[in-house]
Amino acid sequence: MSDDPNGWYGPNSATFGDRLAAARDSAGMTQEALAKRLGVKASTLRNWEDDMAEPRANRLSMMAGILNVSIMWLLNGEGEGLDDPDMVPDIAPDLNNLLIEIRDLRVGLKGTTDRLAILEKRLKQALQETAQ
Repeated sequence: MSDDPNGWYGPNSATFGDRLAAARDSAGMTQEALAKRLGVKASTLRNWEDDMAEPRANRLSMMAGILNVSIMWLLNGEGEGLDDPDMVPDIAPDLNNLLIEIRDLRVGLKGTTDRLAILEKRLKQALQETAQ
């Protein structure tokens, strides 16, 4: 993973949409597959990749987790992201599928954790209201 902001995916070389498309391609996903995982229309994802629109923070967070890059890398090319294209080794399809499955589990766990936090907050509010 590259931390060089002046590298191939840095702010002077690539846009948010360029980095998103590259990360999606690197993950072996189609626009339709990523859009489905994010719960958005394929046209919405295309707009993000074409720099015609930007995702909200919650989608950006999900996207970073699914694509195994940092939010900052998606936004400005700094942080954990893709290596320059000439430096990326070929990954066997079965290993790539394993990486995708691990990412799926991580994203699912994050979603469950986020939902649990919301439910906990609602329960605390209800308990406070009952106590009054």
